[in-house]
Amino acid sequence: MSVELGQIVPDFSCIADDEVVRSLESQRGNWLVLFFYPKASTPGCTTESRDFSALKAEFESLDCMVWGCSGDSVRRQCNFRDKQELTVPLLADEDKAVHDVFGAWAEKKNYGRTYMGTVRSTYLIDPQGRLAQAWPKLRVKGHADAVLQALREAQN
Repeated sequence: MSVELGQIVPDFSCIADDEVVRSLESQRGNWLVLFFYPKASTPGCTTESRDFSALKAEFESLDCMVWGCSGDSVRRQCNFRDKQELTVPLLADEDKAVHDVFGAWAEKKNYGRTYMGTVRSTYLIDPQGRLAQAWPKLRVKGHADAVLQALREAQN
């Protein structure tokens, strides 16, 4: 399944690195940025997670939470958070249920090999639970700043 722009995002829940279950329903009334990354502690995922963590206060000042999500275990997410001093909650979506809502678990190709994996992507969800903006494929450099700018524009 993949949610289209303007559609209500189906509720989802997932355990985070702080062992708290996070759900979309709990965020109603606030904006939410949900970014998917392939694997904790890899270079691109580290950069992206650090960039979002660095901007966390700015997102929060705009009534927006930021959550990262990968198929890694809670333990791996905790190790990643602690090693990189990350401040955004990291969802451990081992069964890929949250990935499936957004179509972030898909067939990928690399060096001629085809496999299933997490598609690096980001989604901006409005306070009513609608998908306001999507970045289905992205480059890490400058991405967190671009999402922050898009949030500002969406609120005006």
